[in-house]
Amino acid sequence: MAEVFLSRPALAGREHDVDQFVTAQRETLIEALVRFQGLRDRLRRDLRIPDDQPESRALATLLLSSDHDVLQAGLRLAEQLNRTDRLQQTRLRRHQRKVDDLRARLERANGRNEHTAADLRNTRAILEEAEKRVEELDIQVSTLQRRLDDPDSSVADLLGALRRTFDTPDGDPVPDRRTSAVAPLVALAAKVTGIEPEALVAALQAIVSPPDIPPEPRVTVTRELQLRVLPLGGATEIGGSCVLIEAGGTRLLVDAGLRPGDPAQPPRDIDQALSGPIDAVVVTHAHTDHCGYVPALVERMPRLRVIATPATVRLMPAMWTDSAKLMDLRRRTHREWGASGEALYHGDTVKAAVQRCEEIPYGVRRRIGDLTLELFPAGHILGAAGVVVQAGEQRVVVTGDISGFRQESVDGYEIPDVAREADLLVMESTCCAEIHDARETRVNDLVRAVEDVYSAGGRVLIPAFALGRAQELALIMRNRLPHVPVLLDGMAADITSSFESITADRGSPLRIVGGNVKRANRPDDLDQFTSGVVITTSGMLTGGPAVQWAARILPEANSALFLSGYQDEESGGARLLRLAEEHASHLPIDDHGVERRIPLRARIEMMRLSAHADKRGLLEIADEVAAQQVMLVHGIPSRQRDFAKILEIRHHRMTPTGLWHNGQRGAPGSPLP
Repeated sequence: MAEVFLSRPALAGREHDVDQFVTAQRETLIEALVRFQGLRDRLRRDLRIPDDQPESRALATLLLSSDHDVLQAGLRLAEQLNRTDRLQQTRLRRHQRKVDDLRARLERANGRNEHTAADLRNTRAILEEAEKRVEELDIQVSTLQRRLDDPDSSVADLLGALRRTFDTPDGDPVPDRRTSAVAPLVALAAKVTGIEPEALVAALQAIVSPPDIPPEPRVTVTRELQLRVLPLGGATEIGGSCVLIEAGGTRLLVDAGLRPGDPAQPPRDIDQALSGPIDAVVVTHAHTDHCGYVPALVERMPRLRVIATPATVRLMPAMWTDSAKLMDLRRRTHREWGASGEALYHGDTVKAAVQRCEEIPYGVRRRIGDLTLELFPAGHILGAAGVVVQAGEQRVVVTGDISGFRQESVDGYEIPDVAREADLLVMESTCCAEIHDARETRVNDLVRAVEDVYSAGGRVLIPAFALGRAQELALIMRNRLPHVPVLLDGMAADITSSFESITADRGSPLRIVGGNVKRANRPDDLDQFTSGVVITTSGMLTGGPAVQWAARILPEANSALFLSGYQDEESGGARLLRLAEEHASHLPIDDHGVERRIPLRARIEMMRLSAHADKRGLLEIADEVAAQQVMLVHGIPSRQRDFAKILEIRHHRMTPTGLWHNGQRGAPGSPLP
């Protein structure tokens, strides 16, 4: 009807909205429908109603009828239907308002729930960190209590202090090897006590390592002191370092580390050592691949002596605690999935191992049964030591991980006189096939790369080993890029606090946190820290905070991820480097059993800052020690073989990596297994 009205000459030529016209002229249209039969006839002829609308067809039949009574009945029915429709529309609107209100309330409730859940997650994370910190402090208290209760440690500390590096008038440090036993502090102490300096040092040394008192002359049967050396782990592989040294009735281990992997494993042939009693284990440094199995040894041998430098003794508990935590997490995860898997040790084992630790400063001799040992600085990381083990006239030198260049946090190695011309040099060979650029060059490359990313407004993520590498990187950033904000996260931040406390009483203490370097505040900083450098664990990108940061930084085209150290073939870091070379779009990472796919848009590079001596450095060590024979450990066999040939050309006598003892030494040129 509206279309018919709008087609009339009076309304034609103008645009009208039919629906609006019906709404405005409803009464007029109904009146016309009642009055004009011709209009009804035309509509009945032209109207087409689909078959699937029978109700509309029936109503139209009534309204367009030629019978006036039928028309009126149709109008009443239409009005009734209209009222019913309006009522339904009103009810529907009310219902919709209620639904909208409920949805809004649900959204608010969901928001509060999500906020509460986030608070709960944060609280749990804070609680876990607090529990971890309490456990670490408990272990530190146990360590301090042990030191207070051990007079030998106090005397050893005093002897080490008397031989400590002194500063010259111009401020340059004088290494211990250039400081005589009658250094100024010794001379002062001798003057106060009224005895000769040499006698004072000898008396303290006798307290630390009592000399043998000759018995009354009589006929006795003695054992011949012949050194036997057998690598039990980390011989032709990197990780799980362990060397068994025997003489007379004494059996000594140098290092007892974990082999990397999931799960971490003991030294490969440790059962050979466990077949008999072990008098002590000497730990060269606190990296897990050199000390991580010690708590398990203490659990099996409760009276085992654990010997290391004071710095290493203070750093090991944190490394052990972290290993125990990871092993326990893996055990619980496996049990949830119905799989078996036991931890090598637990938190209580760590506390027992702490109680067995004995500190020996560099240059102080210590007697262990038929053996005498002395530690010397090995560079590498804070507290790292090489070991000289002597039995009678025979001596073996074990370098541990060693480096000769100065780092931000530690100086290079210092070979003592007692190590020179030893019978055997057991030397690490991690980088025996590499010639590294000068350290200053590598540091400058890293600094320039970080500056480029920061200037472009991006973030730099540097996954780093918690002990040594993280502190080195933080000091580089603080000293070279003081304008760039730096966050330390994860275990790296905790170990940094230990570095500062360990060196607090030195002439040049390490100050790492402060200035532009701060501890990270997760989870807020994950998104709020938008420009700068993040240094965090794990160094191989296998889990931990580094994965959380990578998930946010790798998708950013103006940001970067720089790997700074060795990457195991199966690690997330190694896979990332391969994917970057292949220009892949995503990185899959297993984050504690959950696979995450991270988009790859950031700059990805390897920035090697090795703390190991390279080929030239190892050759210098071999020349300086000038041992009768050299055995290579802690390396890759093919590279060891090539390096052994170079050593032979330089007139060093090589012995196979395996059992060594007097009368059964390897012949010159013997091939490595």
